[in-house]
Amino acid sequence: MIDFLIRKFVPNAHQTGEEAVRERYGVLAGTLGVICNLLLFAVKLPIGMITGSMAITSDAFNNISDMGSSLVAVIGARLSGRRPDREHPFGHGRIEYISSLIISFIIMMVGLELFQGSVEKIINPEEVSMNPVLIGILILSMLVKVWMFSYNRYIGKKISSSVMRATAQDSLNDVAATGAVVISSIVSPYLPFPVDGVVGLMMSLLILYSGFGIARDTINVLLGTKADPELARKIADMVMQGQGIVGVHDLIVHDYGPGRTMASVHAEVPDDINIVKIHEVIDAMEHRIYQALGVEIVIHCDPISVNNERTAQLMEQVKQAVKQVNPAFHIHDFRLTDGENRINLIFDMVVPCELSSEDRVSAVEQVSRAMSQLDARYRCVIQVDNEY
Repeated sequence: MIDFLIRKFVPNAHQTGEEAVRERYGVLAGTLGVICNLLLFAVKLPIGMITGSMAITSDAFNNISDMGSSLVAVIGARLSGRRPDREHPFGHGRIEYISSLIISFIIMMVGLELFQGSVEKIINPEEVSMNPVLIGILILSMLVKVWMFSYNRYIGKKISSSVMRATAQDSLNDVAATGAVVISSIVSPYLPFPVDGVVGLMMSLLILYSGFGIARDTINVLLGTKADPELARKIADMVMQGQGIVGVHDLIVHDYGPGRTMASVHAEVPDDINIVKIHEVIDAMEHRIYQALGVEIVIHCDPISVNNERTAQLMEQVKQAVKQVNPAFHIHDFRLTDGENRINLIFDMVVPCELSSEDRVSAVEQVSRAMSQLDARYRCVIQVDNEY
């Protein structure tokens, strides 16, 4: 079914890297969500009113919140596909993340409302009237939500959309919630406590948890997260394939929305290499990475001494000293300024981002002390870098 709809409403559907195609996918998924949730609300609300079930009424209004989420997804898909402009040269892709955040707030708002209503239902319970026909309708609504989960997850994976993945998870939560309503409606006449209110309370907590999880994940992306390890590995491997490049460090990846990734990295090259030749290599490498990974990257050259035996020996001694302080630390950009009474060992030491200021100072002191014990003339000039 979803493949048929994609073929009908998404021209060039296989070209998921194109902004226009991504936008059409998002609009299709959002429109289907609006239609399905509106129908489910129209079915469940009368059932809730007829039976007097707070759980079913809550479930109905949850569908209305889902419809609002789908509308936000449609608007987000439209806006995020806009071309870059003077004020936003990196495009508008992060609007998709903002849309996910709005959806999470809507979900949590509904959860709070249902929580309040369910508590009141527990305090002042009312009899719930249910029959097999109404239960059958609710089960059919669960099947609709299963289909919605399926197509949202499918599209979310296809276009790497956080909005679609969030919507898919919300649909799966609805299946569990409606299932709990059906079970509670069947067993409530045989139990001495207000099952309907308790189930409504459980549903509200589930909805709140789901909304919080979506908000947390989206805020992490907006704040800036560590580069995906697999993407970082691919970039580093491709850079290392460049002729004359002997090492890479300081890879930083910026996410401006799905399909809009920028990066920078330092490439270590011999200090005696022809500058024009290595510039050509790096230009070609930047283009190759963009073609293969869709990442716009800037590669910076760091000249290092690779043919000086003394420099190489001192660098190995520094590496050993750094590893003894913490095996997770490593160095780059090593060079030295030689003198008769003072030898400066200049390098960057990379440490985990979470390392405290005090521990950073202590690490610098320990490395400096270890090297001065080898030779009193050694003076370490250390720049502490974060591990991005």
